[in-house]
Amino acid sequence: MRAYLDHNATTPLRPEAREAMIAAMDVVGNPSSVHAEGRKAKSLLENARADVASAFGADGADVIFTSSATEAAALAMEGRDFAGSSVEHDAVRAWIESELAADANGVVEIDEPSKAVLQLANSETGIIQKLPQGLALCDATQAFGKLPIAFNWLGCKMAIVSAHKLGGPKGIGALVVKRGTDIQTRLKGGGQEMGRRAGTENVIGAAGFAAAAKAAVHDLENGVWDEVKRLRDLLETTLANAAPDTIFIGQNSDRLPNTSCLAVPGWKGETQVMQMDLAGYAISAGSACSSGKVKASAVLTAMGYDASVASGAIRVSLGPDTREEQVLGFAAKWLAQLEKHRAKAA
Repeated sequence: MRAYLDHNATTPLRPEAREAMIAAMDVVGNPSSVHAEGRKAKSLLENARADVASAFGADGADVIFTSSATEAAALAMEGRDFAGSSVEHDAVRAWIESELAADANGVVEIDEPSKAVLQLANSETGIIQKLPQGLALCDATQAFGKLPIAFNWLGCKMAIVSAHKLGGPKGIGALVVKRGTDIQTRLKGGGQEMGRRAGTENVIGAAGFAAAAKAAVHDLENGVWDEVKRLRDLLETTLANAAPDTIFIGQNSDRLPNTSCLAVPGWKGETQVMQMDLAGYAISAGSACSSGKVKASAVLTAMGYDASVASGAIRVSLGPDTREEQVLGFAAKWLAQLEKHRAKAA
């Protein structure tokens, strides 16, 4: 049996999201049409918008549905002079005009929050940032659904979220905007999404997003992620006891409860990913958007790690469905491969 331990790349579709999407498939109308079928689709879309806003604690803010968090970042950042750091996701870094430094703990200091973007939680390391009040843009993609947060008390003007990071479908994200904040429209046409993102809305995806968001909040309220953290800590303790020289990135920082970024200097991350895939475990070396690139992690490089560590790191990211036997099974297989690596290098 394979074990999926790459939840930060994408999560399995929640049953609630699947059911909501199947039901939405029977709604045939275009949300922009004024007839009964169109009004039904519009109602479904707006109910989904309200549910996502409620789950994210964004009552009173605008939720603009997009095709992804990447598009949401572009919608928020195009035409603006944003400052950001090298630990940001590539979708955000592509728009940064001036770079901010990250320290050895992955923490970024911001002098002018009103002109800056900052991720709440890093996708590779899981390190959580303390957001300054008045931040222009928060990338909450990895944090939403894993941490008890609310847009209305984050203190930022805009935030990026994505459905497939919390058990929703791929292909839909959102930009959450504090009302009164100007947005430079990228897709122009029919005036959908409050005139900010033209194109017929993805009603099915929105329904799945909303159902997943509600289920994610329920998991948080019921302590599901406390158990995930126990399993993450069990994994790190097991590996550290057997291989004390293993480096656990951000271990002394606040982190997402499910994320372990670890490295053995000189043991290539992509090699480990392939070896563990053959052993039946899905993990990654960096974020999914750049995992196909054979190069050192920009995030770890920005934190001051040398090339042997930055190119040798892997990420194990657990989810609510992860079981203890999977974690221990992974640890055993990984340690066996580490022993082979050391024997070969000797």
